[in-house]
Amino acid sequence: MRSIWKGAISFGLVTIPVKLYSATEQKDVSFHQVHREDGGRIRYKRVCTVCGEEVAYADIAKGYELATGEIVVLTDEDFEDLPLTTSRRIDVLQFSPADQIDPIYFAKSYYLEPDAQGAKPYVLLRNALEASGQVAVVKVALRQRESLATLRVRDGVFVLETMLWPDEIRTPDFGFLEEDIEVRAQELKMAESLITTMEGDFDPSEYHDAYREALQQVIEAKVAGKEVVAPAGGEEEAGPAVDLMAALRASVEAAKKERSSSGTAKPSKKAADAPAKKKARKSA
Repeated sequence: MRSIWKGAISFGLVTIPVKLYSATEQKDVSFHQVHREDGGRIRYKRVCTVCGEEVAYADIAKGYELATGEIVVLTDEDFEDLPLTTSRRIDVLQFSPADQIDPIYFAKSYYLEPDAQGAKPYVLLRNALEASGQVAVVKVALRQRESLATLRVRDGVFVLETMLWPDEIRTPDFGFLEEDIEVRAQELKMAESLITTMEGDFDPSEYHDAYREALQQVIEAKVAGKEVVAPAGGEEEAGPAVDLMAALRASVEAAKKERSSSGTAKPSKKAADAPAKKKARKSA
C-alpha cells in the first residue's frame, strides 16, 4: 500500500506522527467507452461554452453558480487562504461509546501507520483506547475538506472513519410513516420466529460478488473467442405476498430446511446460549 497523507494524531500534549492509507478498495470491473465498430477509445474535450475553444487543465478553475445564474470563480490561491486548523493533524476531541454513533454517519475508512519515532505513543494510545471499549471522536482535514471522524482499533491498527456532518444526513420523509398500519400479534410472532431461525454469527468470507465473477467470466470467454450463451431459465421475480402469515410461515420452513440440509450455518452465540439460560432459570 502507498500512503496518501502524512500528519499526526494530536492527543492532549502528545503528538503521534502517522501515515494514512486507504483501508478499502472497489473491485468493480472497469470499462472504457469505445467505438462499437473498431474499438477505438472515445475522447472528450474540455470546451468552453462561451468562447467555444478547448481549455487546458492549467486554465481550469472552480466556479460557484449563484441563484441568478452568474458564476463566482475561485482559484487555487483562494482555497489556500482558507483556514484549516487540522491541515496536518488529527485532533482528538473526546472519547465516546461506539454504539452512540449511528453508522449512517460513516463515509470512508483509512488505516493509520506510525512513523518510526511515533511507534511507542501509537501503541500506548491504541492499547488504552482498546481497553476503554470506546472510540475517539476526532477532526481531520483531507483533500481540503474538514470532517469529523472516529478512531478505533482493528487488528492492532488504528482505523480512521471519516464522517458526514449532521446537516448532510437526510431526514426520511415518507408517507407510510404517517399511516396507522396495524400489525397483528400473530404476524409479529411469526416474523420474530423467522429472524430467530435465520440467526447466525456474521462471517464475511461466506459471501462473494456473484455478479462481478460472472462478468469476469464473460470477458474471459470473449478473450478466448468462445461463444457466450445465456443460461436457460432464470429466477422469476417474486410478486407481493397475498397472505402475509402464509408467506412468513413458508419462509420459516424454508429457512429451517436450508439450515438442516447445508449443515454449515452456525447459530449465533446469543442463540446458542439461550437453552442454557432457560435451564438455569428452571433449576432456580
